[in-house]
Order: sequence, then structure tokens, then C-alpha cells
Amino acid sequence: EIPEEHGGAGLSFTSACLAVEEISRVDPSVSIMVDIHNTLTNNAVRFWGSPELQKKWLPRLASDTVSSFCLSEAGSGSDAFAMKATATPSSDGSYYTLNGTKLWISSAKEAGVFLVFANADVSKGYKGITAFMVDANTPGITVGSPEKKLGLKASSTCPLILEDVRVDAVDVLGDIGVGYKYCINILNEGRIGIAAQQLGIAKGAFDIALPYIYERKQFGKAIGEFQGLQHQVAQVATEIYA
Repeated sequence: EIPEEHGGAGLSFTSACLAVEEISRVDPSVSIMVDIHNTLTNNAVRFWGSPELQKKWLPRLASDTVSSFCLSEAGSGSDAFAMKATATPSSDGSYYTLNGTKLWISSAKEAGVFLVFANADVSKGYKGITAFMVDANTPGITVGSPEKKLGLKASSTCPLILEDVRVDAVDVLGDIGVGYKYCINILNEGRIGIAAQQLGIAKGAFDIALPYIYERKQFGKAIGEFQGLQHQVAQVATEIYA
């Protein structure tokens, strides 16, 4: 969805979901990276990033840089806005110092930039939450060991530790204290992308199962020839494609 002037394809959200769906038929670990990268980070920069931030990051995001979306913490999963990560402004307002730990961050090992949410004014509660584009090479960033998961094992899911990470004020995405609104908006699109991923996984499983039922034989013929199994196949196909 990144505009062509920044090196992207300039396609639609629907096109991005179709790409996620088709990649998921073969490798959902890759598709989760594509979904997060496109529907969360890229769109956040497109929607709310300053012209300078767009010029800095969109060409890289369209070509050689993977991104990670850093919201969740140990005590703020479903209640994401209870986060403890802080962004302390400098006395002259020229930079912020980020401290905190983010958990379950997809593509953390591969990311070249992190879209980090931290509270720039804890006295305001969730209305202090602010978004920052943080270069992965910034001093003070540590990516922890990948989680041991049941699936999507080729997708790294790691903690991200922020220790006195200095981020220039120009790298604030959007307005100070509006990060919670950005999260609500952008995660709605991300969830649709995850639904596309699940549909792709279902199609991939169906692609594998369908030939097998004509390879396996019982009672002298392929099990795919039995009407009872044909009913099941028809039902699954209807649920996937209808």
C-alpha cells in the first residue's frame, strides 16, 4: 500500500490481504511478517507520519527493511493501554528517552525499525501514550531470545528491552498522546489481515488434503469416492470459498 513515489506498489488494503492469504497457503510465518509490516507499520507511517518521517522510512519499508509493532507488555496484553514503558522528554523537547520491556514482538530478530508505543506523560494515563519510529541500531535496544511456540516457528517472537533509548523528537509518529487512538485504528486493519492469514492456512491444508483422499484406498477404492467423505469435503470447500 506504500505509494509509488516512495517505492511501493500503491495498491489497496484488499490487495494486501489477498497477498497475505496466498502467502499463507504456503508459509504463514512469512505471511505474518507481511501482514504486520503492511497493515500496521506501513499504514501507521502513511496515515500519521510527518512528511519527513514518510520520506525517511517509507522507501526503506518498501524495499529492504522489516518492521515490528511494539505494543504488548507483561502486564498489558488485552489491556494494552496499561503499559509501563515510558518516554521521558528532554528539557528542551528535542528528544525522548525510552525505557521499558515489550513482549511477544513479531519479527523482532529481523526488524530494522520498531514502531514503539510508550507513555510520554504518565500523569495522563493512556492519553499520554505516544508512537515512535525507532531504528533497530539505536543504542540501548536489546532483542531477547525467541519464544518457543507451537506454530509459526520461522517467525521470531521476542521480548524487546529498551534501556535509555534516545529517540529524536522528529521520530515521533503523529501527535504526542494520541498513540492509543492510532492503535485502535490500525489494529482493526491488522485483525482483518490475520483473518486473511487463517483463510490462507485453511486453503493450504485443503490443497494438501484433497489429493490425499484419492491416494488412500479402503475397501478396494479411494476414500474420496465414498459419499460420506464427499459430503465433508463439499462442506469444507463451501466454508473456505463461499
